[in-house]
Amino acid sequence: MRVLMISKACLVGSYQRKLEELARLPDMELTVVVPPYWRDERGVIRLERAHTDGYELVVEPLVFNGHFHVHFYPRLARQFQRIQPDVVHIDEEPYNLATAQAMWLARKFEARPLFFTWQNILRRYPPPFSWIEQYNLRRAAFAIAGNADAVTVLRSKGYNGSARVIPQFGVDPELFSPGDAEKTGETFNVGYVGRLVMEKGVNDLLHALAGLSGPWQLSIVGSGPLRQSLETEARALNVEDRVSFEEQISSLQIPAHLRRLDVLVLPSRTRPNWKEQFGRVLVEAMSCGIAVIGSDCGEIPRVIGEAGLVFPEGDVEALRDCLARLRGDPALRAELGRRGRARVLAHYTQAQVAAQTYAVYREILGHIPMSKSQ
Repeated sequence: MRVLMISKACLVGSYQRKLEELARLPDMELTVVVPPYWRDERGVIRLERAHTDGYELVVEPLVFNGHFHVHFYPRLARQFQRIQPDVVHIDEEPYNLATAQAMWLARKFEARPLFFTWQNILRRYPPPFSWIEQYNLRRAAFAIAGNADAVTVLRSKGYNGSARVIPQFGVDPELFSPGDAEKTGETFNVGYVGRLVMEKGVNDLLHALAGLSGPWQLSIVGSGPLRQSLETEARALNVEDRVSFEEQISSLQIPAHLRRLDVLVLPSRTRPNWKEQFGRVLVEAMSCGIAVIGSDCGEIPRVIGEAGLVFPEGDVEALRDCLARLRGDPALRAELGRRGRARVLAHYTQAQVAAQTYAVYREILGHIPMSKSQ
């Protein structure tokens, strides 16, 4: 089974563990195309070659790098010509130009194409993006959705093909593993990892902690347009000496950072054009045995399950109550950490995500790898 995956997300080193797990499965010949870097509001994310055993990682340049909807790979056809894939896994939303490019090439080379979507809010796009979207929805052999709401959105837009809910990536439970050292000291260490944008609700976390009694420290890891205003807000709340900011760090350094925390918080807020699609940092913290708190925005409650605390999004008092509860109950923190680790092992490892993705490939090929002569 020759599989060609096109994925700018696989620039991230820790995500490449899924690719290694896929490559280990029977009759798999996997090639993954990535750009040399991707530019977004956080800055430039460069390729990390961290887990590359068993498959081919190919770098192709992008035109309009950083433009989510209109980027494309000018030399992608040569990879199709070289590989002659049976399956083309387009790790892009259906309304993006790169998806249409790969979809057209897949049809030209008689491969079976599928796309991935996170889009969990029904949005109608103007031309030409609506045309691109309908082109891709009509021609896809399968759709993988990162959450249940995304399948509903696809159906609302007229997609009648097969679809399955599978996270885009799991976690490596050996890399994201609990620490050996028992935490000591009076300081309550709280963390946030992610983009610094309004919809992530980091200002709610600042206000909740500002009213929390006892010693605490907040570590904010990430970058984005809200960084300066968050620093200003911390000074206005007179907590700037308890809040540290660090620019985006390597995905391979995240586990060690998470293990230093007592609790990881994801306080996301729904906005007209966005709600939380998964909350990957939650499963990373859970895999490390760290207690988590999340708002009830989007997919967060389904990801956490019974392995953490959930509060109504935007409710600062409720978030403060959750923080106070975990601060005052180390045994509960430890129990939630154990539950979180167990939940990840049951549902969210890279091996499980790879196996589910592999099952999709076999399904669209009729369970028997196709030759080009068939």
